[in-house]
Amino acid sequence: MARISGVDIPKQKRGVIALTYIFGIGRSRALSILENAKVDPNKKVSEWTDDETGRIREVVGSFKIEGELRSEVQLNIKRLMDIGCYRGIRHRAGLPLRGQRTKNNSRTRKGKRKTVANKKKATK
Repeated sequence: MARISGVDIPKQKRGVIALTYIFGIGRSRALSILENAKVDPNKKVSEWTDDETGRIREVVGSFKIEGELRSEVQLNIKRLMDIGCYRGIRHRAGLPLRGQRTKNNSRTRKGKRKTVANKKKATK
């Protein structure tokens, strides 16, 4: 496995797909990285030379990825919660924050169902 910015990249995959294993790099950014490093995007990682790997590492180093990006995202969420805006309140409550309905769905965000028992009706 090749190692770029602390992430093991699978050798059997094409370069474009393999770079997406790094947090913060999607398909379009992976293509631009390989273009800047002058490496064929369809070439498998196992076929990369040491020189090509070095050039890719250099280009990837110019982006904010992995731990640095994760911490920035967490700080942004914390800022939203601190200022008390709508999105921050939804984050705090663990509810979806982009306008989705919550009556039936949003189980991923809300967690396992918590059943609430009905009140018993008085009998005469």
